Amino acid sequence: MFQKTTLFAFLLATAFTFAQKPIFTTAKVKAATVYFNAAEISQTTNVNLPMGTSEIVIKNVAVNLNENSVQIGAPASVTVLSVQFTNDYVSEYEIDLKSPVLKKVKDSIVLVQKEILKVGNAKNSETKTLALLDKNQQVSGVNSGLNVMELMKMVDYYKAKQTEIANTINALTEKEQKLNEILQKLNNKLEVDTSKEEKTSSGKLIVQVMNNLAGAVPLDITYLSNNASWTPFYDLRTESVTAPINMMYKAQVIQNTGIDWKKVKLTLSSGVPNQNNQAPLLSSWFLNYRTNERLQEVVVMGYGSKKKGVTNQLQGRVAGVQIANEEMDAQPIMQSESSISNYTTVFENQLNVSFDIDIPYDILSNGKVHSVSLKEIKLPASYKFYAVPRADKDAFLLAQIADYSKYNLLRGEANIIFEGMYVGKTFIEPSQTSDTLSLSMGRDKKVTIKREKVVDQSGTKFLSSKKEQTFTFDITIRNNKKEAIEMVLKDQYPLSSNKDIEVELLQSDNAKVNLETGILSWQLQMKPNETKKIRISYKVRYPKDQVIDNL
Repeated sequence: MFQKTTLFAFLLATAFTFAQKPIFTTAKVKAATVYFNAAEISQTTNVNLPMGTSEIVIKNVAVNLNENSVQIGAPASVTVLSVQFTNDYVSEYEIDLKSPVLKKVKDSIVLVQKEILKVGNAKNSETKTLALLDKNQQVSGVNSGLNVMELMKMVDYYKAKQTEIANTINALTEKEQKLNEILQKLNNKLEVDTSKEEKTSSGKLIVQVMNNLAGAVPLDITYLSNNASWTPFYDLRTESVTAPINMMYKAQVIQNTGIDWKKVKLTLSSGVPNQNNQAPLLSSWFLNYRTNERLQEVVVMGYGSKKKGVTNQLQGRVAGVQIANEEMDAQPIMQSESSISNYTTVFENQLNVSFDIDIPYDILSNGKVHSVSLKEIKLPASYKFYAVPRADKDAFLLAQIADYSKYNLLRGEANIIFEGMYVGKTFIEPSQTSDTLSLSMGRDKKVTIKREKVVDQSGTKFLSSKKEQTFTFDITIRNNKKEAIEMVLKDQYPLSSNKDIEVELLQSDNAKVNLETGILSWQLQMKPNETKKIRISYKVRYPKDQVIDNL
């Protein structure tokens, strides 16, 4: 019997504990680690807990989070029994409305509203009486047939009565105004305190805990949310083809978690958060070759096609073309003591790179791009101009960075500022096979190129059953810059895949000829204001009853 009584008392106490009013607290964002497709958010809060079992409602968490990733850090005296996430929990304000204090306020509001209604009815009655009195006065004055003495007495009566009613109406109006002021004050007591209530996020964590020691308890909350991301971005600045590149390594951070990140410790990682708790196993690691498909595509697009958009593709992807280069032992040169580089620590392993930023950042939950500066680096570079006049009449400046892997570059867009002027965007692709990274720095109008057909050296002949066409082109290059430049010039002649079509290269002016692709390459050293001319010529012979569409 004693054991049954003890068990019943324990169950009753437990039920009473869980029936207690939930304890509300608001979490503050302390740090955020942003990945390419998610963010790990760290928040803190303090809550006063009684001894025993309690329900804590943690407000101001992300509106969309991975519930399986939630971790609650608490002192040893606190045991976390369960954690649930919701966007539809009853608010602290709604629960407090049932308290005795607020019930008195609500009752007072009802009484004041009734009194205002009574005053309004009295005013309405007095106003109608005054209107009736005015109407009766007019009737009496016209149809009464009273003598002067009686008429004067009636005027005095109406005058006194009108004054009395008007004063009553004024008094009722003043009373009504005072009652409305009281009603407004009472209603203000029921309004939500916006400085305490969560403004943007409806996300809440419902945490059941058991506490062995009553008092203030700090809680650390971490979880993953998919409503955040970042992408690398760069600013490339150089003053001339003899100066190094000043690179500003940046990030574009976007978050729409429902909570603003104010003064947070920000970390950016190129990794992907892994929720797999299975311990990893190693297997054999085999090496193999990788074909540079991107390089092949650029070459084909640059030289073998006249499709719409080839100019833009060449400009944006010319950095992928493999060009002979000089070896450089480049080291990042940090800027002055106020440089952003002094506040960013880079951690690198085989799978990802992380940027740990010591400067607190504000990242608002508005879905807009927030720019975050990571590092400043001086990149020693060698410069070459690159031109394919058959596809584009402009010359492109290429900056070549040797041993670029030491800079922890990631795939992303870059703004180009050359000689103090914004010239466009390029794309940095560090995952390539070459040990030198070529960055397209845009078009340079000071290097002019013209490709013209030499009419008197071109023409068509008919030889019995064959048709013979000769093509001759002059390429003129002029360096209008004040310094010498190095130029990589490329052109091509057609190749035959049919035994009936014969192609003969007549003149190439000392070009390096690739017999498999038909690409001609020249390495030119040009002095300031120097002009050079190159001639290419080729002959195509095929049956005269046939037509070649792309000749």
